[in-house]
Formats: sequence, structure tokens, C-alpha cells
Amino acid sequence: MRTFTSRVFRQTTVVGLSLILLVAALALIAAGCGTTGEVGDGGTVSTTEPAPTTTTEAIENTTTTAPSETTTTTVEETMTVRVYFSCGEQICASTREIPQTLEVGAAAMRALLEGPTNAEQEAGMVSNIPDGTTFLGLNIADGVATVDLSREYSSGGGSLSMFMRLAQVVFTLTQFPTVEGVDFKLDGEPIDVLGGEGIIIDRPQTRDDYESMSPAILVESPTLGQTVSSPLRITGTANVFEAVFQVNIVNWDGLIIAEEMVMASSGTGTRGTFDVTVPFTVDQPGLGGLIVFAESPKDGSQINVVEIPLQLAK
Repeated sequence: MRTFTSRVFRQTTVVGLSLILLVAALALIAAGCGTTGEVGDGGTVSTTEPAPTTTTEAIENTTTTAPSETTTTTVEETMTVRVYFSCGEQICASTREIPQTLEVGAAAMRALLEGPTNAEQEAGMVSNIPDGTTFLGLNIADGVATVDLSREYSSGGGSLSMFMRLAQVVFTLTQFPTVEGVDFKLDGEPIDVLGGEGIIIDRPQTRDDYESMSPAILVESPTLGQTVSSPLRITGTANVFEAVFQVNIVNWDGLIIAEEMVMASSGTGTRGTFDVTVPFTVDQPGLGGLIVFAESPKDGSQINVVEIPLQLAK
């Protein structure tokens, strides 16, 4: 195994925070979050079930002896959606486990408005959607999702905050194949301009409208802190030179335990998609990470580096 020497995993995180913050974030995730089923196509994910629900029913009978209690275990079916926050001045993805529902777009919006978890905040994720914003409704027709939010959505912040809060909603809703663009309503009224900054949104908004807020390599799965096992499926979008970039999986010592060259569907000025599965082997489960980067066409140095802390399972 080789060591990732240029930007060793111990030295930087997905948003350039210190090792201390990284450990704190992963500790919070481990303490407070379990996942069920497949998470964002991020490989096989560990399952943490809720504690069994026990109901006790007393049975009175003067002639026979009956069991004194009945135990019933209820397992709630769940599904995974992505929500998008801001990492610095760029969009980044996270995942949420939600109860199984047919209204998955509405559920994703509600999850988005709840904001980042404590662990995600420790890792540098923030939401630019103002506190107090409420979800009022969602309609999807002909590839366009029309989302209705409360008036608080348009309050506060400068241009960057306004554009980022739009991007958060657009990316969250366009994760679904039935949605290509997003229209906005506030308190039930369609809007063409958002906030005092006068941002024009007079047509359905797409991810292309927020390319400047997308990192060169946007990893959409796996996401921060997930527990993954081999083989690891890695998906997202990229806009890099010749559409080529590198994927490394490292253990906590910074040793590369798997690596693969990836080619997106397009690049060099045009954003493409990628979907690659990488097998890896670990001696024991524990902390690790996914590191992706492109090579500079000028000098071959590593650029557009993204690092995602993970829990590696055997």
C-alpha cells in the first residue's frame, strides 16, 4: 500500500478542517446516526435497527395460566434521500434516512429545511436557507417541480447567500429523475425575482444555472461519515480536464488501500456524470476516507481535491 503523500488524509478533510474537528464529527455521527438499507448508492451500509417496541398485556383467567406479556417488534421501512448544503462557497451533498413514502420530494424538502446535523456543522456544512422557513407544498409536472416555501425564504443575506439557498433547493429536488427544473412560490404566490438582491428566476432553475457553485468534482455518494463496505460505489458529477480524475480510498494511517482512474461522461468545460465501483480490503474496520482529485494540465499537481471521511467496514 502507498501513502497519499501530497495531501495526507490526516492533514485535511473535505472542507479543510483540522483532524480534531474531523474526529469530533465522526464521533457524533457514530453516536447519533444509524442507517438502514442502501445509502445513496454508497456501497453496502451497516444496519442499525431501533430498539424493539414492547407492549405488555395482563390476562386475567381464573381457570388457566396464560402468558403474562406479549412482545411485538416493529421495523419501520426507510429510504434514503440526499440533501445539499454549502461547504465554503460550493454545494455539497449529505444523506438522510426517512420513513418510506411516495411523496419523496416533499420529504426531501422537509429534511433539507431541518438543516445540517451537529456532525455536519462540525465538518463545515452550513445551510443558507433562513431559519423559520417552512415547506408549504410541492407539485411536479412535465419535469418541473414547483416548490412553495414561506416568505422567510427570501429574507436576509447577500447575493452569495441567495444564490446558494436557491442551489440547495434545486440540487435537492433535481436528484429525482422526474425533475429537470424547479420553479418557486412564496406563500402560495409564484415569484420571478428573489429577495432584495433582485435575483431573476423567471424560468425553471436547473443545476446548470448554478455551475459556478458546483465543485469541479461533486461526490454525491458516499457522503460524510457513512459506514461503507467493499465494493464502494461512488457517484456524482465532474467538470475536469479531459473528464479524468483519480479516486483513492485510504485508511486512517493515510495508506491508499484502493485506487482507480475515473472518466466522467464529459469534461473540459462541460459537466459530466460518473458512476464507478471500487473494491477495497481493510485489515480491521475503522475510520478511513475517500479522496478524489484531478491532475493539473500545467504541472501534474493534484487539484480539485475532495476528501470525505468514512467508516470502513470489513
